[in-house]
Amino acid sequence: MSRSIRHRIGLALVAGAALALAAFGAAVPSDAAPTPSAAPRAVPAPPTGWSTVFSDDFGGAAGTGVNRSDWLYDTGTGYPGGAGNWGTGEVETMTDSTTNVYQDGSGHLVIKPVNSNGSWTSGRIETQRTDLAAPAGGQLQVTASIKQPSPANGLGYWPAFWMLGAAARPVGATNWPSIGEIDVMEDVNALSEEAGTLHCGVNPGGPCNETNGLGSGLRACSGCQTGYHTYSVVIDRRNTSAEQIRWYLDGTNFFTVNESQVGTSTWQAAVDHGFFVILNVAMGGGFPNGVCGCGTPTGSTSSGAGMSVDYVAAYATSSSTPPPTGGGTDAYSTIQAEGYSAASGVATETTTDAGGGQDVGWIANGDWAEYDGVDFGSSAATQFRARVASGAGAGISGLVQVRLDSRSAAPIGSFALANTGGWQSWQTIPANITGVTGKHTVFLTFSSGQPADFVNVNWFTFGH
Repeated sequence: MSRSIRHRIGLALVAGAALALAAFGAAVPSDAAPTPSAAPRAVPAPPTGWSTVFSDDFGGAAGTGVNRSDWLYDTGTGYPGGAGNWGTGEVETMTDSTTNVYQDGSGHLVIKPVNSNGSWTSGRIETQRTDLAAPAGGQLQVTASIKQPSPANGLGYWPAFWMLGAAARPVGATNWPSIGEIDVMEDVNALSEEAGTLHCGVNPGGPCNETNGLGSGLRACSGCQTGYHTYSVVIDRRNTSAEQIRWYLDGTNFFTVNESQVGTSTWQAAVDHGFFVILNVAMGGGFPNGVCGCGTPTGSTSSGAGMSVDYVAAYATSSSTPPPTGGGTDAYSTIQAEGYSAASGVATETTTDAGGGQDVGWIANGDWAEYDGVDFGSSAATQFRARVASGAGAGISGLVQVRLDSRSAAPIGSFALANTGGWQSWQTIPANITGVTGKHTVFLTFSSGQPADFVNVNWFTFGH
């Protein structure tokens, strides 16, 4: 960048770089924020407009394996004909033994890695079905209630809940990543964190930045090793020219990838088809090794800490289900700043604000960001709120302005901002706006009397 580079507060090393373009939320089954508990829960009923297309609440007798009509076991160290060590460098051997994969008799599935004289075994299961898909014009949600492993020493633990495109199965995933991989939840080294990632395109590089993928990065997941939390993805194809995938933790959308980030042909090959679901706990490999900067597991890594799964379910809407606001972004939802459709002079970065994800930074006089199809409905919005931060120097300030349909239109509202205490010291600033209804292209524009950067933006929303 031509402007001066300022110091940024970063997060720990993560598995995937993220260009996390986020947009409006979608219907998510209303039970998606369970109270952490050891008590089993029944598979939640679908909300209005959705139907259940797959579920398992693991209600079998203690010490039994999974139902093989619903699940198949992966065994060994890779798919037949596929890459060794499951393509990740992990070191365990997967088995179908109830030492590693079993139902506990209390409504939970347990996948437990075990070390025997330096040789690790663990478990990996896949749905028999490979047709879990979002129909054109509809949506698919895949969700699970999981308690992550909690070993005393967790170096090398890699629990995961994820999906592979159906075309991977016949060829042992030798067509990865073009056929699509959606990682709903991954954690490594027992950090009580999680990451969501999309893999697509070609390896290495390509639009999904392989082998890392487009990811949220590891983010705090408080209590995820002591209680059951719900991890979900929604594949949203309601707008078939602007599809997206959203990741949720306990019903809160923390990461989104849009079709526009990777291109239509790559997206269709990776997303617009059936998937199968995978649950596993790997030991060692590129992700845990990269995060700790060491080889894992070590001689001190604890054996026998299981991932416990309360239920897995998939829900879908039909292609005839209409978008709740006519297909646009709901003005009254939290609109992630990095979800712009076009912009000038700005860049995205990992944020330390609550909820994690990305913010838009390096913002100075004359910069702008565009958000298409923002739907204000028929009741006029009169309020604007934005989550902003500033580490600008003394005497440097500027205006955050809202304009409709044109960058040259008169602002309908604005607020001024100076230093908030740092580029990651976040404040929510309100402003009045001229009443607006209907659907519009919203522009955030930035004006200052000085050329220096003066603001970061994490998200914004509107109100009545």
